[in-house]
Amino acid sequence: MTSIRDTCINFFKDENIKKEIKEIVKPIVTTIYNEIYLYLWFICIYHVFLIFIVLANLYLLLRLIQTRRKQITENYISRDSSV
Repeated sequence: MTSIRDTCINFFKDENIKKEIKEIVKPIVTTIYNEIYLYLWFICIYHVFLIFIVLANLYLLLRLIQTRRKQITENYISRDSSV
């Protein structure tokens, strides 16, 4: 006795069945794609915008760290020269 899995595998080995299933599924997939197409573009634009915001924050953070280091070294040097 063959299992359900073996029966399904044998069923899908036939090329005509594969073509018929593709023809049945094709309009369904096309309809789903057409419905979510606009949302996919919004998601892509959102990610690009988000990447630019993260890069801008990184740039600002690095500038802040650099200015703080300069202030610390200037304060340290001015303290040493007064002693």
